Amino acid sequence: MAITISEKTLNDLEFDTILLRVETFCVSDLGRKASQNIKPFLQKEILLSELKKVDEYLTSFANDNRIPNHSFDDILKEISLLDIENSYLSPESFLKVLNISETVNEQLKFLKKFKEIYPILFQHSQEVEFTTQHIDSIKKIITSFGEVDDKASQNLKLIRKEITHTRSQINESFSRALSKFHSAGYLDDIRESVVENQRVLAVTSMHRRKIKGSLLGTSKTGSITYIAPQATLQHTRELENLIFEEKQEVILILKILTDELRIFQPLLVQYQTYLTDLDLIGAKAKYAHHINAVLPKISTDKKVFFKNAFHPILLEKNKENKLKTIPQTLELNEQQQIIVISGPNAGGKSITLKTIGLLQVMLQSGILIPVDEKSSTTIFDKILTDIGDNQSIENQLSTYSYRLKNMRQFLKKCNDKTLFLIDEFGTGSDPELGGALAEIFLEEFYEKKAFGIITTHYANLKVLADELENVVNANMQFDERSLEPLFKLFIGQAGSSFTFEVAQKNGIPYSLINRAKKKVEGEKIRLDKTISKLQKERNKLQKTSEGLEKEQDKAKKHSENLSVKQDKIQHKLELFQELYDTNQRMLVTGRKINELANKFFQTNNKKELISEFTKWATIERAKYLKKNPPVKKTKSEKKKIKVVAKEKKATFEKIEKEILEKVEKVREVKKEIAKKIEKQKADYNFKPNDKVRLINATSTGTIEKVEKNIATINYGFLTTKANINKLELVQAAK
Repeated sequence: MAITISEKTLNDLEFDTILLRVETFCVSDLGRKASQNIKPFLQKEILLSELKKVDEYLTSFANDNRIPNHSFDDILKEISLLDIENSYLSPESFLKVLNISETVNEQLKFLKKFKEIYPILFQHSQEVEFTTQHIDSIKKIITSFGEVDDKASQNLKLIRKEITHTRSQINESFSRALSKFHSAGYLDDIRESVVENQRVLAVTSMHRRKIKGSLLGTSKTGSITYIAPQATLQHTRELENLIFEEKQEVILILKILTDELRIFQPLLVQYQTYLTDLDLIGAKAKYAHHINAVLPKISTDKKVFFKNAFHPILLEKNKENKLKTIPQTLELNEQQQIIVISGPNAGGKSITLKTIGLLQVMLQSGILIPVDEKSSTTIFDKILTDIGDNQSIENQLSTYSYRLKNMRQFLKKCNDKTLFLIDEFGTGSDPELGGALAEIFLEEFYEKKAFGIITTHYANLKVLADELENVVNANMQFDERSLEPLFKLFIGQAGSSFTFEVAQKNGIPYSLINRAKKKVEGEKIRLDKTISKLQKERNKLQKTSEGLEKEQDKAKKHSENLSVKQDKIQHKLELFQELYDTNQRMLVTGRKINELANKFFQTNNKKELISEFTKWATIERAKYLKKNPPVKKTKSEKKKIKVVAKEKKATFEKIEKEILEKVEKVREVKKEIAKKIEKQKADYNFKPNDKVRLINATSTGTIEKVEKNIATINYGFLTTKANINKLELVQAAK
């Protein structure tokens, strides 16, 4: 089934603000346009592929193999011109085509080289063809300065040569005329000027009839007349003709090159589409990096677990204002299907609701989200929202009528693959009647197995949440002393509205609050008081529990440290005991040997010495064997050991033989390579600026010149000469 998320849902969750942020990270105009058209994906397979691409791009920021720059110019105009017969592209347009083609090829080569690091991006790049044919054609004709190369055709080369010659003649003839008329005193002090891109003589108006040429204007005062001398006019006309011929030749060359490029039009469309997609992926990854977003686990099970989730818009706004943003942890599953959040206004109920909805929509649009990496979620077919006033003036609908219309749509569309989010559920009508209808709606959503989060002040909905098995109450924590919101979600208990407490904090007189209390039913007051009291007790218990947990963690760490220290001490004691036993044995042995040696020195009786030493050694061996009796091996075990040893030996010999064969092959290959290198070196003609060194030497120098097989080598601190047969090449000159 296709995924459908309405524009209303996107507007309710302020998804367009996220798109504006993503747009700022794009590097091309087409990428920026595409970012404004980001929508939730209709198919799960395409969505998962997009998320993996963005995640791979994000990982490139943390390693040494960052994805190359992929900025590019829009070539839609050039692609359109290729469809028009006899049209031709300008040199600037060819440069844009060249740039986009080289950028794509660079990406394709990079992703092929690092396909193990970026497998999904590599797979995506395989849809684009790698070719340099049209690139080579453009480079032959168009220079890097955006001009047609002189070598583009023989005729163009000749025309430009004549243009250069003619311009030289114009300058020479003008210089002669300038010198001649200046000497005659016909020129003004400025001598010359430029009119219509042409050098002219600045003639004093009284002498203008004395100079033959073309009059091209006068100064503002009329004292100077600008004349192009007759001597340069013929050359100027010739230059104009040559420039026209050059222009026609350039157009002809560009038409031929354009015709060659026409067959590559589909490829250029593919290039532009690929780079636009890559720009969008990159922008999503850069935005994710900016807000510390990750890709949570996409679960096949029906559950949502967002740990330490941040509302991205609030997160950035608080960063600008240097305020702390408190994350929320929330879970929806089969046992916790719907969460009813209650508590005072301005406590963070709506922002919690919007956080979950916006993060889910972002994820289903291929944008990573700011949550803990241990988070996980599923993909919903529908996400329905009813957030805000939504009063419709055009349709003459009240808030409540509009909300009822929404509920009708919810009831139609809700199923077990739906996530619904309703803010201030049941409001807009009589509390008792509206609350009763809200109960029925909640029961319907529950029966349809839909996942959802609602916020409410209605006590009957809090009671219903306790009664339904897989629906839970939750509240936004509030400090009962300061009456300040803590912006922390607590699952498992309904929240008090703290209506009168908040009113008192905001300066409402106590007498008015008491009168209001008297007008409210006693049961309502008692219920609110009970909830408030329970919430206070729970806050105290929570603080105590947190303190106990910290103490428990400290005690556990202390216990672990003591255990580690005890193990170390025990190990040292064992080592000391072993050392002591060894020393004692050595002392006993030393004393015995010393005793036997002294006796031998006195008697000089070798037989007696050997006899007593053998007897003592036999007794010691018997003691050792008593403590460490030898394990007798059966015949079968001995046989098995021999067989295993024989097999190991055979395996070793076989491996040794294979390795030797491979080594021989490698040696042969190395010999062949060495011969080729030696031949290349022998055939190499040394030239100036080659880096070389003498054979068997280590110092490297640069050849300054080569004369009759004798090279002059500069080592920086000295210069020497050597026969080129005694040199070996280190690096050829560029």
